[in-house]
Amino acid sequence: MIEHRTDSSAPATDLRPIRRALLSVTDKTGLVEFARVLSSYGVDLVSTGGTARALREAGLPVRDISDLTGFPEMLDGRVKTLHPKVHGGILHIRNNAEHVASVAEHEIESIDMVVVNLYAFEKTSQRPGVAFADVIENIDIGGPSMVRSAAKNFADVAIVTSAADYSLLAEELAANSGSLSHSTRWRLAKAAFAVTAAYDAGIATALESIETPSGAAVFSQENLPTTIRVIDPLSKTLRYGENPHQKAALYTDGSGKGVANAKQLQGKELSYNNIVDLDACWELVSEFDEPAAVIIKHTNPCGASTGATMVEAYRRALEADPVSAFGGVIGINREVDAPAAEEIAKLFVEAIVAPSFTPEALERFSTKKNLRLIEILPADSHRVLKQVSGGLLVQDADRLRLSEAELQVVSKRKPSAEELRALLFAWRVCKHVKSNAIVYARFNEGHGQTVGVGAGQMSRVDAARFGAMKAVLPLEGSVAASDAFFPFADGLETVARAGATAVIQPGGSMRDAEVIEAADRLGVAMVFTGVRHFRHG
Repeated sequence: MIEHRTDSSAPATDLRPIRRALLSVTDKTGLVEFARVLSSYGVDLVSTGGTARALREAGLPVRDISDLTGFPEMLDGRVKTLHPKVHGGILHIRNNAEHVASVAEHEIESIDMVVVNLYAFEKTSQRPGVAFADVIENIDIGGPSMVRSAAKNFADVAIVTSAADYSLLAEELAANSGSLSHSTRWRLAKAAFAVTAAYDAGIATALESIETPSGAAVFSQENLPTTIRVIDPLSKTLRYGENPHQKAALYTDGSGKGVANAKQLQGKELSYNNIVDLDACWELVSEFDEPAAVIIKHTNPCGASTGATMVEAYRRALEADPVSAFGGVIGINREVDAPAAEEIAKLFVEAIVAPSFTPEALERFSTKKNLRLIEILPADSHRVLKQVSGGLLVQDADRLRLSEAELQVVSKRKPSAEELRALLFAWRVCKHVKSNAIVYARFNEGHGQTVGVGAGQMSRVDAARFGAMKAVLPLEGSVAASDAFFPFADGLETVARAGATAVIQPGGSMRDAEVIEAADRLGVAMVFTGVRHFRHG
């Protein structure tokens, strides 16, 4: 009596021979080599369009999908695998008598492996000036349908969605005389459902942001999405999280951009805290168009500076707080050259992030085996997500930059040209300091440099005191930036006593008049931005 199996359970030793494979791929990397492996076991290769052409050109025997279905590809390829002889061949349960009888009656041939990767929708939709019609045409229909069918019937069918699996499958086919194990088919099925989930999420997200469904696709970033879809694959498991008792992993969006996708050139494996600090480091150093260097400790800058050269910018950043810089993370917004590498190598640091490193710089750093060198391709992030219990907070990224023309002078004394440049520099740094934040800075030899950083204090006046306390360089003649308004005059009085001669702050307090009066009494130049830069986490 034949057992009518209606579930998808099977022991790990349940091998299934591969006798017929359907191959239809957009990315043909490694395809011919893998198809040769299949053919060597006598597997009947069935394929579509360009995939079939590539296999034939390689001298492999291959059947067109129309030969299997008895129906031609049509509608410019929109319909080719959407057919009962395809999905019936994939979905029927091999030891279910009714299924076996049904496919026999309709002359449906079993398909034991499906090799599919999908139209490059996201790549197409991100192409500058892409036509809306091209966006729509790159929504794959037949591919995801086959993937889901094969993944659902993983007990009998192997679904291959990544070229990275070809070599492993070839090894297993060799070990099992052309068969694959249940555990392998289950692994492939889980990966396949992740592929279709991410694919559909990408389509939904892109289409939701298109304003006009005609002509060139215009993607809007103005409105927050109605649904947040985060389907980033696991990149690597980390040793632990912020602390050794916490598990952690890194997931990436596959864009190749940003810290999560950055290339590590040397050094120990990155930790959770390293990655967080590297991200904070890169975000801050990217604020500057001129050569700049920043040193981050626990996500806050202990030193930041611009300079005529990278080595000058780094020296000035280190000069601001050399004690805190020990064991920090360094961000450089230009290629790291030999002079900069020579200078940085004198200090113990955990990691350096930069767009590139010269061969001479890499050679200099090669003696510091544990130093992590991170090469990054900048990412343009539009949204910031933060998990809270029960959900997510979402906001636009804080990309606002202010020019000198947008500042409002509210004091009797106007800031000098040098003070204005220092104020704008301090304001950019302050934006990346945990609130409450006060940043003391100066403009020295034509470039900005932090002098003292008061970060993450519970009161603004304490932030002003702490920033002055942390100062190594002279505070006399410096300027101060406050990420939010001074609620009382005591904060302004504190920075003035420390030596600051000019202040930049958002304004907007009920006591603005008192604060302005204090500035005038103390001879401090003060400008309002009308914008605050809270950074809570």
